[in-house]
Amino acid sequence: MTHQTYRIVLDCPDQVGIVTRVGEVITSNGGWINEATHHSDEESNWFFSRFEVQADSLPFGVDELEQKFAELKQEFSMNLRLVDTDQRKRVVLMASKGSHCLSDLLDRWKSGDLKCDIPCVISNHEDMRGLVEWYGIPFHHVVIDKDDKAPGFAQVEALIEEYQADCVVLARYMQILPQSLCEKLRHQVINIHHSFLPSFIGARPYHQASRRGVKLIGATCHYVTEQLDEGPIIDQDVARVTHSDKVEDLVRLGKDVEKTVLARGLRAHLEDRVLVHGNKTVVF
Repeated sequence: MTHQTYRIVLDCPDQVGIVTRVGEVITSNGGWINEATHHSDEESNWFFSRFEVQADSLPFGVDELEQKFAELKQEFSMNLRLVDTDQRKRVVLMASKGSHCLSDLLDRWKSGDLKCDIPCVISNHEDMRGLVEWYGIPFHHVVIDKDDKAPGFAQVEALIEEYQADCVVLARYMQILPQSLCEKLRHQVINIHHSFLPSFIGARPYHQASRRGVKLIGATCHYVTEQLDEGPIIDQDVARVTHSDKVEDLVRLGKDVEKTVLARGLRAHLEDRVLVHGNKTVVF
């Protein structure tokens, strides 16, 4: 059984005494700290921290706990966010024809490995309908017309709003989101792509990589921004390959890395372990 906790995620200009003062707010009210992680970035002189507190150790709820931090936030010019783990995040998945990332996330969700709600899946193709509906999740086919993409993305945006998504995951969704949607959902849209981009931009990247004789292939999980494939990186991994590996071997190994990295990145996001500062992340 998972116990309810409150997560306190913060960042601010670095200085002496931050950890002590935050800890005092928690412990002076009887709070039991399960986990505390910190990082000081010397280059930017910026401090990052994440606390996890047993909810039943405090005599009040998350709203009053947030009020307890009001003075400290002002004193330290602190960005502070409180999360109640009883409020599960709502994750809308988007996919195209490739099934490996989508099916992996659905299976991890079904088994309870990913603790979130998946209110729907959106796709620009019908291919994944049977898979998604087998899991009992609504499937929405939204055509993105290559000559006029605006109506399709307007429908996508309406669905995201309708389902009150906290997070959107592009599980090999082969369309570029419009800039307006990227800005509206800043640090809420997670994507997966080949980590050897931008070395091999465009179609058939594994074929390009094979012809180049690469020795490592991999994947990068990142937040989507208006700059294509340049958003803050959440997670990465690689697989070693040799000259004897054929293109189909690279594709197979690449798919394994992609789905693992995407699931790991989504888990970090769901657990509020990712703090973004500029175009850089701290992942606790």
